[in-house]
Amino acid sequence: MNAELPAALSEAIARELDGVSGRVLNERATQVSERYRRGDTSAKAIAGGEDALAYALARAPATYAACAAAFAQGHAMTPDFAPRRLLDAGAGPGGASWAALERWPSLDEIRMIDASPPFLALARRLAGAGSPVLQAAEITRRDLLSADPFPKADLVVASYALAELSADDQAQVVTALWAACEGVLVLVEPGTPQGFERIRAARASLIAAGATIAAPCPHDDACPMVEPDWCHFVQRLPRSRAHRLAKGAEAPFEDEKFAYVVAARPTVRLATRSPRVLARPRHLKPGVELKLCTAGDVEQRFVPRRDKGAHRAVRHVDWGGAMPGDG
Repeated sequence: MNAELPAALSEAIARELDGVSGRVLNERATQVSERYRRGDTSAKAIAGGEDALAYALARAPATYAACAAAFAQGHAMTPDFAPRRLLDAGAGPGGASWAALERWPSLDEIRMIDASPPFLALARRLAGAGSPVLQAAEITRRDLLSADPFPKADLVVASYALAELSADDQAQVVTALWAACEGVLVLVEPGTPQGFERIRAARASLIAAGATIAAPCPHDDACPMVEPDWCHFVQRLPRSRAHRLAKGAEAPFEDEKFAYVVAARPTVRLATRSPRVLARPRHLKPGVELKLCTAGDVEQRFVPRRDKGAHRAVRHVDWGGAMPGDG
C-alpha cells in the first residue's frame, strides 16, 4: 500500500510552505506538540495559521498514512461498499478526507467539521488543490460536542480526535457518530496504550449498539487483549526534507503506530473474517511465528517450514494483515 501523500496534497502543502522559515516551522511544530501533550484541544493548540501549517507538515503525512492503512483494511472487509457521502469529524487539515477519497472514489460529497478556524482555513486551501469532489467539500466549524446531530453519511471518519475528550465525552461522540453513520464508521487513534483503550471502549459501545466489527477484529466478542499488551499497528511512510526539518529528524522514513476500528451497519456485507496478525511475524529457520487475534483470543501460532502449503501462504503476511484462507 502506498502511504505517501497524494501528489496534489503534497504539492499544495509545499506551496503553503513557500517563503516560510524552516526554523519557525520547527519551533511551531514543537510548541504544538507540547500543547497536545499537556491535553489542549485543537482549538487551543492551533493558535494561528503557522501552527496549522506546522502541524500539517509535521503530522499530516503520518495521520494520512494511518488512515490510509485503516481504510485499506476496512475496504478489504467490505468489498461491495461504495459510499457516496463522507463525514470527516475533527478533520484538522483534512488528510483523512483525502485518504478516504483515494480508497473510495465513489465518494461525491464530503463534509469536514472541526472546531479550529486555522485548521479549517488550511483545509479549505488544500482541498482547493484536489479533485472536484474535494474542491466542493463543505468545510464548517463545529465542536464535536455540539448538541445538534451530525449530518448523515455513508462513511463516517474520526481520526486522532477522541484524545481531546474526556471518557464520558468520548462515549457521547461515538454514539453520535454511529447515529450519523448509514454504512461504515472508522475511528483511528494513536497506537499508544491510551489510544488503544479509547478504541476498545468505542468498539464495545458500538457492538452494544448493533454494529458488526469489520476490522481489525475478526469477531464481535469481548476484546481478548490483556495488559500490559495493547492492540496497535504500524505504517511506514517516507519523510520529505521539509518534514525532517520540521520534526528535527534525520531518518528518511517514519513509522506511525496507530489503533483503529472499522464498524459496519448490518446492511453492509462483510468478507469472511480471518485471524488478524498483531505483531511483526518472526521468520525463523524452522518456520514462522505469528501472534494472532482469533475468535475471542490472542494466539501464538507457529507455521513450520515443512508444511509447505501453509508456510507459503504466510510468508508474506505482515503485521496488521489477515491470515489467508483462515476464516
